[in-house]
Amino acid sequence: MVSAPDLVRVAAPGPPAETARHRAGTPRRRQRAMGRAALWWLSPALLLIGGVVIYPAIELIDASFGRYSITGLRLGPAGDANYTNVLAHPATPAVLTNTLVWVVAVVVPTILLSLALAQFLSLEFAGRRIVRWAVLVPWAASLVITSRLFTLLFDYYHGILNRLLLALHVVGRPVDWLGDDRFTMLSIVTVGVFVTVPFTTYVLLAGLNAIPEEVYEAARIDGAGWWQTYRHVTLPLLRPALLVAAVLNIIYVFNSFPVVYTLNDRNPGFSHDTSITFMYKLAFKSADHDVGMAAAAGVMNVALILVAVVIYLRLVDWRKDHS
Repeated sequence: MVSAPDLVRVAAPGPPAETARHRAGTPRRRQRAMGRAALWWLSPALLLIGGVVIYPAIELIDASFGRYSITGLRLGPAGDANYTNVLAHPATPAVLTNTLVWVVAVVVPTILLSLALAQFLSLEFAGRRIVRWAVLVPWAASLVITSRLFTLLFDYYHGILNRLLLALHVVGRPVDWLGDDRFTMLSIVTVGVFVTVPFTTYVLLAGLNAIPEEVYEAARIDGAGWWQTYRHVTLPLLRPALLVAAVLNIIYVFNSFPVVYTLNDRNPGFSHDTSITFMYKLAFKSADHDVGMAAAAGVMNVALILVAVVIYLRLVDWRKDHS
């Protein structure tokens, strides 16, 4: 027989539909609450990004569609005339070519040299800490000061480089490293590699240190030689660090102003300028001081670097690092 309490339990109605919906909706409300809390914590960084990145970008785009006086006073709208003038500028083809040469000639040797240097610094040897500190010096020093130091080293009359080459009888007369069209870009690229290697080396060194030692032990047990281990173990596991180093270097070198401008400021015109110094000269060094045209060049600069990064990521298939 069924007892009275059992009948009560059987006949007792279940939870109301409103209570069930309330319980089902609790995780969603909890997630929204956590999202609001995270937004409050992120608000200082978001405000900083808005004030330092987004607002200047909006102002740059707005300025690219305006006309300005030589003193910087806005005179009215210009439509797309500024963009047309940048594309029609006689120096634009040379500037774009210089930019491509500058980025490729700095980034590729930097990656290769940094890879070798990081491999060396990952070894155990006496004085390794001192060598690691020494590698940081070009990165820690001001780019303007470093570039100005190289202008003294490359100086035609009193530069140490010319004095050394003359003493060794490598050249018969001083070389105008920063004034001769044959050597100007080579000299600028040399300085660019010098100041970029330290950062790239430490990025790759961090990637090397993150590779587990057990992987190398397994490769040795399988009988893999040095080259096989490096090719099939080190390089594949180092690929994320290489990707980060390459992308950051492309952006950094593309937007590098102090090195190019400091070493090239004595030369007239735009024959050795990259897009970033071309933009600066349009605004502050040209006869018209065309701020609107310089702003249009800046917008095109951002678009160009985004296209370059996207093309690189497509070529290396970056999604493999997340599969």
